[in-house]
This record gives sequence, structure tokens and C-alpha cells, in this order.
Amino acid sequence: MHTIVLATQKGGSGKSTLAIGLALAARQAGFTVRLIETDPQGTLSSWQRRRSDKDPVVEPIYHAANIEPRLKMLAESGLQLAIVDTAAGLSAATTAAIRHSDLCLIPARPSVADIEATLSTLSVARAWKRPYGFVLNQTPIRGQRIDNAADALAEEAALDLTEVLARPLIVMRNDHQDSLAAGLAVSEFAPSGKSAEEIRGLWRWIATRLDLSATTNLLIDQVISAADGILHVAAERASDETTLAS
Repeated sequence: MHTIVLATQKGGSGKSTLAIGLALAARQAGFTVRLIETDPQGTLSSWQRRRSDKDPVVEPIYHAANIEPRLKMLAESGLQLAIVDTAAGLSAATTAAIRHSDLCLIPARPSVADIEATLSTLSVARAWKRPYGFVLNQTPIRGQRIDNAADALAEEAALDLTEVLARPLIVMRNDHQDSLAAGLAVSEFAPSGKSAEEIRGLWRWIATRLDLSATTNLLIDQVISAADGILHVAAERASDETTLAS
């Protein structure tokens, strides 16, 4: 199992929305996924209550001491991916999650305050020698602010962003908040939209970084399920046409 943790000191960076979007993108790519909520604010739990499909499961774990044993149990169960949403700041639970992560994603909006707030999270990831990456989130569609933010991030973190700045950048669009309100991920809410395309692209960047591949059996099951659905729709249409003809 691989564990991805979304963490940053600053609130409002979009961690929860990214966690949901990535979980569904991973599931659609053939992975079994569990969303772990360590933020007592409960954004993921509220989202799941609005949702008719209970997959992926949202599992609250608010105490730092419970994180390592629970992740171990999930790994032993055969789960492929755990995505952990954390509270703003550096709580004991957030630090424990980063310590046991395979990748710590640090979201930041393109503002000085957000970029400065990434440093404390980065220091924890470095202290535990955990792989990390930055996600520029809620960006404008284009403009100098994006380039300035990337430059400021590189300067603040004192590193070359070539390997650690996730692509694509995630643009601020209404689809993200509208899908959250509907109990959906953006790839379900507007699957052909730009936001869904960006989230799928971000998932591919992560999958490449972690060298992930879905299990063959699960992919086969998904193909069979999709084929069954297509055949079912075709059969219903044929039946309707026969009824009209008679």
C-alpha cells in the first residue's frame, strides 16, 4: 500500500478538495482507495454524507497514536492506496501521517502567505526523509502571478522545483466547490471539464512519481463492468425500438 498525505500549515489551501479529487481519479484508474480524515473539522465526512456512492470509504482517525497501526492494518488487508487529509497546522496527527507517508503533497495557493506557510511542513517531511511534492492550487488560468509563485516557492524552499512541483497546476474553477457540495468528485461532476482533466493529470504525475500500477484483476473487473453496462443500455434501446415498431 502507498500512503499519500496532503498537509500544509495554512488553512484554505484546498487539501480536502484535492484529497477527494485524487481519490476518485485513482479509483477510476483502477486502484482500491481509502480516504483517511485526521482533520476534526470533518470536511471529508460531511462530503460522504452527501454522497450516494459510499466508495471510497472515509475513515476518521483523529489521534496520532492510531495512525501507524491503522495504516498497517489497511496495508495488510490488501488496500492499494490511502489518501490522508490533515488539519491546517502541524498537529501530532499530521506529523504522524507525514512520518508514515510515501509522498507528502504540500498544496499552496499562489500567494506569499501560502508559500511561506509551506516551509514548516517541508521541514517535517525532510526531517523524516519522506518524499514530497508541491501543488500550486487555486491558481488563475494564466498570468505572471503563477510564475512569480513558482519562483517564490523555489526561493523559499531553497530547491530546484523540477522534480517536486506537481503538474499540472490546479486552476480555480467553480466545478471543485460545486462537486464538493453535491457529494461528488470533480471527475464525476463534470468528467469532461478542465478541472477533471487537471485532477486526472495530477494523479498521473503522482502515479509516475510513485511508480504505481493498478492490479490486473481489478482493471479486468472494471472493463467487464463497463462492457456489461454498455450491453444493458443497448438491450434496452433494442427493446424500445421493437415496442415502437410493433
